[in-house]
Amino acid sequence: MTKPLKIDYVSDVVCPWCAIGLHGLEIALERLGERADAEITFHPYELVPTMPREGQVHLDYITGKLGISADQARAARAQIRQRAADVGFAINRDDTTRIYNTFDAHRLLAWAKAEGKQLPLKDALMTAYFTELKNLGDPEVLVASVEQVGLDGAEARAILASDRYAGDVRAEEANWRDRGVRSVPTVIVNGHVIGGAHPPEEFERQLRAILAE
Repeated sequence: MTKPLKIDYVSDVVCPWCAIGLHGLEIALERLGERADAEITFHPYELVPTMPREGQVHLDYITGKLGISADQARAARAQIRQRAADVGFAINRDDTTRIYNTFDAHRLLAWAKAEGKQLPLKDALMTAYFTELKNLGDPEVLVASVEQVGLDGAEARAILASDRYAGDVRAEEANWRDRGVRSVPTVIVNGHVIGGAHPPEEFERQLRAILAE
């Protein structure tokens, strides 16, 4: 019997663990096959809401934020790269890679939800950032991702030139903060919180337990 899984995925498009978690979740859902009828909705979370459009070198950002050395940051980066590769996703960051403001990306994801294209746009934005090392603060990069998944580039430009969906994004971010979300990814499946970027096997185990209820 097929059972519904309502999945709320709170994340940022420049969060590597969010990308790893999403790919692990998708693998787990594939393994469940027809047992689950999954609907994934993405919700915004900005790692650095104050980040300027031109961004900051990620190595400088992470060493400053965590108080670790550059070598420690590089070791963590290597671990992240391997975890991503394990779920079939390429993260190509190096010492020169920058982290960017993602507010406009979240506005486009809010629009894509209404158009039924949220998941493919999320994948396209993460690939643009982590694999192709593109600037997600650049409107043309955002529009290219939009067009790649079959959405209207002209409409995307109009949204970016306005404040459309800005209120929606801010309201959602406030809602999840009020509900206690302080780290991402946070995954809520049929009301059950699954925090963190689990390997596919762990996601599958927890999803099967939820389906068995």
